[in-house]
Formats: sequence, structure tokens, C-alpha cells
Amino acid sequence: MNRRDFLTRLTAGTAALAAPAAWPLPGSARAQQAAGSVTAPESAPRRLAVISRTLDINGRAARVFGLAQPDGTQGLTFDAGGRFDVALANQTDAPTLIHWHGLTPPWEQDGVPDNPAAPLRPAQTRRYAFPVGAGGTHWMHAHTLQEQNLLAAPLIVPTAADRARDEQEIVILLHDFSFTPAEELLARLQGAAGGGHGHHHGVMHHGGMNHGGAMDLNDIDYDAYLANDRTLDDPQVVRVERNGRVRLRIINGATATAFTIDTGPLDAALIAVDGRDVRPVAGRAFPVSMGQRVDIRLRLPPDAGAYPVLALREGAPERAGIVIATPDAPVAKIPVRGDVAGPVLDLDLERRLSAVGPLARRAVDRRFTLPLTGDMAGYVWGIDGGDALTASRGERIEVTFVNVSMMAHPMHLHGHHFQVTGIDGEVVAGAVRDTVLVPPQKKVTIVFDADNPGRWPLHCHHLYHMAAGMMAFVDYAA
Repeated sequence: MNRRDFLTRLTAGTAALAAPAAWPLPGSARAQQAAGSVTAPESAPRRLAVISRTLDINGRAARVFGLAQPDGTQGLTFDAGGRFDVALANQTDAPTLIHWHGLTPPWEQDGVPDNPAAPLRPAQTRRYAFPVGAGGTHWMHAHTLQEQNLLAAPLIVPTAADRARDEQEIVILLHDFSFTPAEELLARLQGAAGGGHGHHHGVMHHGGMNHGGAMDLNDIDYDAYLANDRTLDDPQVVRVERNGRVRLRIINGATATAFTIDTGPLDAALIAVDGRDVRPVAGRAFPVSMGQRVDIRLRLPPDAGAYPVLALREGAPERAGIVIATPDAPVAKIPVRGDVAGPVLDLDLERRLSAVGPLARRAVDRRFTLPLTGDMAGYVWGIDGGDALTASRGERIEVTFVNVSMMAHPMHLHGHHFQVTGIDGEVVAGAVRDTVLVPPQKKVTIVFDADNPGRWPLHCHHLYHMAAGMMAFVDYAA
């Protein structure tokens, strides 16, 4: 399946998934096992189901997806160094598939429809089994427009050291929500193209400034912004002991909204990004773009109190979040709209990040420069040169993203972790990630090792940019 076919399936929504391509792909040595026939260890798999559920959002019933264990728990937790072994059941009436974002499975189990696995039909179950990896804060989500309708959940892989540490872990999954179907939101974006800035049936083009040029932010005006399925009208309150130590595992599962995490009066330290440890960076404000994760460590004061942890919407006053509170401390009402707009994300923090476990130093075997193109006027987005991405197994690959558009693009590579090695031509020994933000008119260079054969998507994690063309593949054989 080529890139155009892939995007056509995604933008057509669930209806286009009803007649999937056969799997395994003819003549492909990388897709030898048919759906449901994955060889697995003798132990029973964990059960996970794609379900439909109803939330109360802004006083209205919202029918959304979920990823639930039999006891109703949303998401999964596996021990680092163990085995990911899951029987995924589709309990909805629409075909679907789940991508394990942050893990590095064999290509056949990556969870992108028809690349190469067929979507999971209603009432079908499929087993996934592979090493879970070294640990970290990850997540799982649909790789279709179903992601907009909350088809996402945490996927947490704690290490033995994490479990032994005297601190309370709190997982926060952020999302943006609209009562308007995703297919209609995309159609409105494309239909409003050429109409300039302004509100158009749920589509909002905010203008900011960036080095003297117009910068586009937030091309969808959502009905709600959620933290663990709740708005600030009724936030989750997590009770923590006075003087308690807390690790926040924060996942930006939003489809088109970047946030800045604000810890308010609490001093904090960023200790990991995208599930990989970084040398701690102290602060109270930490940017997180779509698809990215941040782990933040903080300590509560010795006194009683309630402390909001807020996610500030980029360039706008809306916000989501939870409240950390000591036992019996009263929790005050928090307005959904703040007094000022959330910060516009940049690369200042990225420049300061340093991986605890960097990639091994070695020579680069292949280099690619990929201009990121597109604009709001036509609402067509692309990766110039994306069709030429090739590699051989074992090579060190360098990719430089050059954003020539006026919107930011969080670029995600499946099946690998990469290290950030350059920002605007400056050499850095940066974080190891799977998703990096490339702001307008900026350049970011990454390197990775081609150690997991397959045809791996490389795309913008803004769902509507991906759907409108910002998708490429890194393709190499065993």
C-alpha cells in the first residue's frame, strides 16, 4: 500500500476500513504470520478490549471509545524487561486497530491499519506478543480518525527502581474533545481553506507571531479539554500525604492541541521525555506537544493544601488538569479558562535536555533533509523527500526536519527511538525520544539506528496534518 492509499483509508474514517488489504502482504518475508497466529509464551495474555463508553462532558452525554481491561481499568501496565503479551478484542461495531506508541514491536504488530496488519473486525480478537522494552511512560491509540474520539489509553512500563522508589505515581492522559465527528472536523478544515483566519463551524485559526511572520495555532476550537476524561469543572482529585513525593507521568494524547504543564507553586523537575530518562531539569512549566510524554517529579510541602497541576492550551486561555491534595484539604473551584493564554511552544527546553542513556557514538551512514510543507490556505500538508527514505539494516540514519510552514509539527517515528542531535544547525547531545516538535521556520536533526526492519511510518502527530498528507515511511528489510 502506498502513502496515498494509506491516507485515503485514514481520512475516509471507519467505513474505508471495512475492506482491508490481505495480511500477510503477498511476497513479504516481514509478514509471515496471519492475524491471530502470533507465537506467544505459554502464560495467558493480558486481555484488553476496544469498547464504547459514555462520558459526561460539559453536561452532555458523549459517546466515546475506550481501551479497557476486564475490570474496567483504562490502559495497561507492564514491568520493564518483561514481555508484552496482550489479547486485543474489538467490542465495538467498527473495524479498528491500536498502535503501541513508544514500544518497538516487530513491524507486523505495530498497529497501523494495513501496514501490514488488517484492521481488527468487530468481535475479533488478536494476540500481540513481543519484548516490552526498557521501561517508560508510553501510550496506545488508534491510528485513524477514531483517535479523536478518545480511542487512547496509557501504557506504563515501570522499572524495578520505579516500583521501589518512595513516591506516588500519578498518570495523566490529556485529550481534546469535540462533539463534532472527526470526519466532519477534517472536512471543515479543508472546506474553510482559503477563507483566512477566523472561526468556521468549530474550526478556529489563531494567529500568533514568530520572528515577524504569521504563525498559525490551534486550527480546531474544541468543546472541551480533558485530563483523565474530566474537565476542570469536575477534575480528578488525587490525595497525597503531606511532604509526599510524586511522579507525574503525563501523556499528551490530544489530536491537535499542544500544552504547557504548569505545576503552580510546586517546584518540580523534568526527569524523562517520551519514556526515556533525561538529566533532571528544574522548573514549574514544561511543554508537551501531541504524542509526547513528560515525567515530572515534585514534592508536596509539609503543610496541608491542594495543588492544581494544569495543562495550559497553547496560545489560548483554556486549560485542563488534576488536583493533588493532602488528606481532607478543601479543593477550590478552578476556572476552565485562565486569565492569560498558554505559552507558545518553542525549543528552549529541548536545547537543555540531555539523555541519561544516549545512543552509542558512531558515524552516520545516510543523511536525509526533509522539508515540512503546507499551509492553512489549502490545508494540504506534506514531507518533501519522504518517498526517498530508505535504509539498510544496521545503518545509522540522520534526518533533518526543516519546517518551511507556519505551523508546528510534532514528528513521530514508529518502531525506533531517536536522539536529538541538532537544533537550527547547533550540535546538541539531546534527549532520546520518539516524537520531536519542529516549530515554524525551525530545523531539528535526529539520528536513529535501523535495527527493527519494516516499513515504518514517520509522520506529524497532529492528526489532521497527518490525514492531510504529512506522512512518510522509513522502509528497510531484514
